[in-house]
Formats: sequence, C-alpha cells, structure tokens
Amino acid sequence: MKRPPRLLPRTERGRLTALYGSLLLLAGGGLVALVYVLVGQGLYSSVTGVVRTASPTYLDLTKGTRAEPERPWVPAQRVPPGAAPTTDQLKSYAFTRNVSDAVTEATQHRLLVYSLLALAVFAVLSIWLAWWMAGRVLRPVGVITEKARRLSGENLDERIALDAPPGELKELADTFDAMLGRMEHLVSAQRRFAANAAHELRTPLAVQRAAAEIGLAGDPPPEKVARIRARLIGVADSSEHLVESLLLLAVSEEGLESTGPVDLADLAAAELAACPQEGLTVVRALAPLTVRGDGALLGHLVRNLLGNAVRHNRPDGRIVLEVSGDGELTVSNTGPVVDPADVPRLLEPFRRSAERRHTAGEGAGLGLSIVASVARAHGAELVARANPEPEGGLTVRVRFPGFRVPRGAAVQRR
Repeated sequence: MKRPPRLLPRTERGRLTALYGSLLLLAGGGLVALVYVLVGQGLYSSVTGVVRTASPTYLDLTKGTRAEPERPWVPAQRVPPGAAPTTDQLKSYAFTRNVSDAVTEATQHRLLVYSLLALAVFAVLSIWLAWWMAGRVLRPVGVITEKARRLSGENLDERIALDAPPGELKELADTFDAMLGRMEHLVSAQRRFAANAAHELRTPLAVQRAAAEIGLAGDPPPEKVARIRARLIGVADSSEHLVESLLLLAVSEEGLESTGPVDLADLAAAELAACPQEGLTVVRALAPLTVRGDGALLGHLVRNLLGNAVRHNRPDGRIVLEVSGDGELTVSNTGPVVDPADVPRLLEPFRRSAERRHTAGEGAGLGLSIVASVARAHGAELVARANPEPEGGLTVRVRFPGFRVPRGAAVQRR
C-alpha cells in the first residue's frame, strides 16, 4: 500500500520552524483581524459624527460642484417628535450618509490592504525568526549528537563541556558528560579485569606445563613424581579457586535473583567458626540482626572479609567481628600499615597491598572486590579505612538498608 505523503518536515529544526512560524503567523493574523473588526464597528458612526458637525458645505450631486448653503450653517439637530423633516434636512442627511459611506469604505479598504501587506512581511520575518530560533535552541543537541557519533572506546575521555546558560539542555549535556565518565571508568575497569584475569590464569597454566615438561621428563623417581603431583594438584586448586572467584564476581555484578530473610549474626558466627584463626585473637560482638538478601552471597561476603583479615594479619594479631543492631557488619584486623590513598584501589579486582609472590595461600586479589560487588547487589554501603599505626591493617564496614532489629536484642561477646 502506498504511504501518504509526509506533511511535516523531516528534521526537528524544520518541525520547530513550522510550529513557531505557524504560531507567530496565527498571532499576527488574529491581531490584524481583531483590529479590522474593532475599527470597522465604530468607524461609520465616527465618520458620520465628524461630517455632521464639521462640514459647512454639502455636495450638489446634480451639478457636481460644491455650493454654499442659502442660509448660515448650523450643526445637525434632532427633529422634534411628530414633526416631518424639511427638504434641506433630507438633503443634508443624504449628503452626510453618502460621504460617511464613501469615507468608511475607503478607510476600511486601505486598512485591509495595509494590514495584509504588514501580515505578509510579518509572516516572512516570523519564518526566518523561527528558523533562527530553532537553530539556536537545537545547537546543543547537535553538539551532543556529533560528540556521540565520534565516541569510541579510544576517546571516552572527551567531554561536551557545553558553554550555555542553565537550563534543560545544559543539564542534558552535563548528564551526558557524567555518563561518559562512568562509561570510561567501567571500560577501563573491564580492560584491567580482562588483562589481569588473563595474567592470573596464564600463570598456573605455565606452572603446570613446566612441571609436566621438566619435572616429569625422562624417567623420574617416584619421590619426584609425588612432588610434581602435589605441585600440580596445588596449582589446579589455585586455578579452581580463581575461576570460582571470577564466577562469583560476575554473578554478584548481575544483581540478586532471589532474596529472603538472612540472620546476619548467625551467618557471621558460622563463617567465623569455619575460618582458621591460628595465633590470632578474635573479638566478636554479634547482635541479632535480620537483613533481606541472598544468603549464599552474604556468606561469601563475610567469608572473604574474614579471609582477608586472616591472610593480611601478623602472627600475634587481632580480628574484630561485629554485627550491630543498627544494620552494620564490621570486620577489622591488625597487620601491615596501609596507605589511606591505596584503600579505594584495594576494592578493585586483582589489586593487592603488595606485589604477588605466587606463594601458597596468597590469593588472587579478588576478595575485597567480591565484597564490594555483593554489597552493591544488596544496596549496602561499604566503607573501608586504613587503621593507624602501630596496629595497621584495615577496617571494613558494611551498612545494610531495610534491616530489622528484634526488641530486647542481646549482644554476644567473646
């Protein structure tokens, strides 16, 4: 079926021009019509009054010449009731009416012609002004469109930085700049994550290959085979842990599929009991607290916090685990002194406080990033700060929204 022709322009500027021009033209046409009607209504009576009171002569219609009246001119007067008008009065009335009609018609004709000419000029100016105004209004949109067209993964650092007075389009440009900043951060984080993940996965594969090619070359004795076997199993376990951590990080970034009530105090106590604590002093203060979320992900959150606190502690150090009635989970540990400027960096994937040495139990640097991701998935606020000397270490606090505190709750301390 053939589509009907488009009546509206194809561009926003054309549509705005048609809209603004039509509105201005309608306003001008309405004003001209209003003036014409108002002037026409009172024009005849005004002209008649002027002719009757100000004209001392009348036009002799039979001779076509102006003649002086036979008696002095007097202003028009009403005929007394019951009296018939004289011949002179009838002539004067006819003269006044003819002159008034002619003057009224000529004036209205000239007013209509001039009004239409003025309306035509006004229409041209209106269309030009509407086109210019639409261009001015849509200029920021054009800048945003051009910037968006040129953007790619290589130039996300560019910004619109629109120089315009405050308004909706200025707010749109600033919002677009903020979005570009978030996109740049996310793309950079994904690139670092991909590079670090490739590096972390390549290292155990290289160790396995070297152990298989070098350690098992020739006819090695059983003792060496046992050592190589243990080494390969350890590397496989490390790789499996890394893959599981990457999958957990990806799942937590996708958000929560199902939620339910979770007793955070019981969960923290269970994870603490399963965490190795050799040589460490553990202080716990657990108030009953029920939060809504994913129990498995919250278990990983507590487990990673405790594992990080144990792994980066000193032999005679201390761990503090606290669940408060106001919806906060806090894990604090002693250990090496951390620069406060490095704390935000530790929440990113594959970030460590020290260079990796590829030793047993070192971890992949995903613990705190998983904690941050799970906290975001639950709408919780995570705050990490470096402890001052001489204790050192970190304090990580997670505040959960929408918590419920039972009345008369007691705090378990040990």
